[in-house]
Amino acid sequence: MRRARIIAVLLSVTVALLAFAAPAFAAAHSGEGWWGETDDVVITNAMYLTIIFFPTVIVIFSLIQWRLDKRKHARMDAAKRRASNADWRGGW
Repeated sequence: MRRARIIAVLLSVTVALLAFAAPAFAAAHSGEGWWGETDDVVITNAMYLTIIFFPTVIVIFSLIQWRLDKRKHARMDAAKRRASNADWRGGW
């Protein structure tokens, strides 16, 4: 119960800070964001980067998963070979 209260309080404080932050940033720079004036070229380049980013992340994560699966199957094959070998079974 104590953990739920702490999470609720932290969530409330975070939401309150975020609610007050957006108008403060907008008023400070006449509505411009951190990047400055945003036109069609800036948006187009940002979207091209987004299009490049997601397939790159998918390829990288797929390669990591392929490598981990390869190691897992190698361990399983080694365990199967050890189980079938009479030298590793133990006993007298």
